[in-house]
Amino acid sequence: MKKLSLIVPIYNEEATLLKTIKKILEIENETFFKENSLELEIVLVDDCSKDKSSEIARQIADNKKIKFFSHKKNQGKGAALKTGFMEATGDFIGIQDADDEYNPIDYIKLLKPLMENKADVCFGSRYLKQDTRRVLYFWHTCMNKFLTLLTNMYTNLDITDMETCYKLFKKEVIKEIAPKLKENRFGFEPEVTIYVAKGNWRVYECAISYTPRTYEEGKKIKAKDGFRALYCIFHYGANTAPIPMQFLLYLFIGAISAIANILSFIILSKIFNNLTASIITAFTISALVNYILCILILFRHKARWNSTVEIITYIITLLIMGAIDYYTTIGLIIIGFGDFWSKTISSATGVIGNFLLRKYFVFPEKNRKKSK
Repeated sequence: MKKLSLIVPIYNEEATLLKTIKKILEIENETFFKENSLELEIVLVDDCSKDKSSEIARQIADNKKIKFFSHKKNQGKGAALKTGFMEATGDFIGIQDADDEYNPIDYIKLLKPLMENKADVCFGSRYLKQDTRRVLYFWHTCMNKFLTLLTNMYTNLDITDMETCYKLFKKEVIKEIAPKLKENRFGFEPEVTIYVAKGNWRVYECAISYTPRTYEEGKKIKAKDGFRALYCIFHYGANTAPIPMQFLLYLFIGAISAIANILSFIILSKIFNNLTASIITAFTISALVNYILCILILFRHKARWNSTVEIITYIITLLIMGAIDYYTTIGLIIIGFGDFWSKTISSATGVIGNFLLRKYFVFPEKNRKKSK
């Protein structure tokens, strides 16, 4: 007998919690559940609510079908989900918000491709064709679609709703991903999507119903969560993104480093009055800026400082790029270019070489393909 576990993260949802649980329990009466001998498990995780949510959840928990866990300190939705993932025992594990925006009956749609072994993960999309929908918050929808597009560009997936609550996983998928999760708030959505893409899992998508609530009704996601999601896409996805996307991001990093190089050179050339010292010092400053940005964003999760050889490799790269920067700058000045344009051209020349050397020579990735 197969089991569906639904994780219900809770934070100040006393007005809708019981209604949501009732809707979840009702899906057991559906023909699909009976024909497939499906069991249901509900995992309630209270994230230190300030209202009566925890009391309500504790009262309805029976430690069999409905389990209850709580955080002593408010950590965020992502943290509550991670707790739920680790405690769930179902063959299929999904997410159900306690705010009554989503209808649990749609989990039957999500279950089908997993039970037919066509998919390992199924996303419920609010943007696939529906008969009717509640109209609300244009800019919220724009942000969702933009973040979904960016996530697709960095994962090479083709989903329509990355920010959806409804994500259903085979047990083995989420049990592998859950221990890696770092995001405690809504950054969970892009983070878990990126890990699904990295694992090369089979992903399906189906249309679901959605009744959004207003901020007055208790909606919690804010603009800062959108910016955090943007950061998460770069932070978790850039190192394994398709090469064009990695290079576009590196162009941004390279541009900042190049500006640091140019400005440092102009300032130092006036202070030192020594061309060689100015070029070398300016390059050192820009190399430090570039290194920090690459580690923090582009190559963060695959950087490997595990041996003396790797450190020497990085030093060799610096020497190569330093030589290119120095001789290009000197050569252009000699043939008549001004200091500013000489340094600008040499900095631009170094961007491509620096990207290739760091990605393939200094921080080679350990590729791993998932076998099905």
